[in-house]
Amino acid sequence: MSSFKVPTRDEVSDDNQVIFDNLEKAVGFVPNLYATYAHSKHALANYLSLQNAKTSLKAKEKEVVNLAVSEANNCVYCLCVYCLSARTAIGKMNGFTDEQILELRAGYANFGGRLDALARLAKNMTEYRGTTDEAVLENFFSAGWTKENLIDTTVLVGDKTISNYLHRTTQVPVDFPIAQSLYTVGV
Repeated sequence: MSSFKVPTRDEVSDDNQVIFDNLEKAVGFVPNLYATYAHSKHALANYLSLQNAKTSLKAKEKEVVNLAVSEANNCVYCLCVYCLSARTAIGKMNGFTDEQILELRAGYANFGGRLDALARLAKNMTEYRGTTDEAVLENFFSAGWTKENLIDTTVLVGDKTISNYLHRTTQVPVDFPIAQSLYTVGV
């Protein structure tokens, strides 16, 4: 059980209350992990700025990275179901099927060469903490990705890892449908 209570709107700073209101309007609720960032007067705004920063990756491509990174971080510790659950729901909203989401979480995409190279890079980069395998990197560039895409992918891996670590540390309740384990489906 988490010792971190998810703060309510009334328990956060005025600036965070405005962000809570905006999230409520945009998403329909304030996800528990975002609310947890609001224990700090600045972390929620800083994290949302990072998450919403301009990038060379399209929304669907960002979800490829988010899914691969969340699974790679989860596999090591088997604790961070929050990000897997949230990213699975968002992946579906971005047009991925259940089967495609499972592949992306496993770090590959049999349904798309460029997305496959992106998923493999994100997984490898996460698992080896930035010591990316040269063959994976060559495959990424051979698939048509650019150095700009590499830099933006690296930033996105960091972005997702921050939220993975925050949830693993705080263990706040998951408020998305729980993602299916890859081990139960044999991916």
